Amino acid sequence: MSEQAEIGVVGGSGFYSFLDDVTEVTVDTPYGEPSDSLFIGELAGRRVAFLPRHGRKHHLPPHRINYRANMWALSSVGARQVLGPCAVGGLRPEYGPGTLLVPDQLVDRTKSRAQTYFDGEPLPDGTTPHVVHVTFADPYCESGRQASLAAAREHDWEAVDGGTLCVVEGPRFSTRAESLWHAAQGWSVVGMTGHPEAVLARELGLCYSSLTLVTDLDAGAESGEGVSHEEVLRVFGKNVGRLRNVLFDAVAKLPEKRDCGCAQALGGMDPGIELPGLLD
Repeated sequence: MSEQAEIGVVGGSGFYSFLDDVTEVTVDTPYGEPSDSLFIGELAGRRVAFLPRHGRKHHLPPHRINYRANMWALSSVGARQVLGPCAVGGLRPEYGPGTLLVPDQLVDRTKSRAQTYFDGEPLPDGTTPHVVHVTFADPYCESGRQASLAAAREHDWEAVDGGTLCVVEGPRFSTRAESLWHAAQGWSVVGMTGHPEAVLARELGLCYSSLTLVTDLDAGAESGEGVSHEEVLRVFGKNVGRLRNVLFDAVAKLPEKRDCGCAQALGGMDPGIELPGLLD
């Protein structure tokens, strides 16, 4: 039981130190090693598995994270609902540093990330996934979004309900021209993580939602020298305690019984491999 969880949290290195009776679990996956061990414990009466997205030493840049292994690992220990908090840049003047936005849409501008379990490549056990096309019109679980919004309200944080997260490859920040283009498309925030986590969760039949913390106005959305790593770290550090409290309350508010359509994402299609999220 100590190695099983019902909820997964990706990101927030050190958040797991607030869990009761933490068990560190190493998980092997068909897709290689996850970013780190899973840290499993109890939070608000729920079994939660925390996975440091960048590793506990923050040594993995966004484009080198093994997203497939990460989501598979969480699913393999029983997690069926996943929260993925991340730091982002604001693309609108009203979304300044300290804004919490719970997105309902996603735009993928990454370039080199493996973002499906159904790529036709044989697995180490000799099985080969079938070609499967999952529905992804609405990339986030609405139950998870509403839990996050309700948790934010309880902490007097007026979170933005909905918006588009644009995910770029990184590790560099956007040019001013790129940022102006992103803003001109009507997108809300830009970051380097959150995809392909969302689509991989969907393929596994998991519920996935994100909480995005704005740490800066992206280059091009303001005058001046643009985004700096130091500024991002400063604003994130200033708000991380508040974000942690909202995240923990969101965990408590997630429904104990899923009533959304995330688990039926494959619509009866045969994936050709045994997916841990679809075992129940």
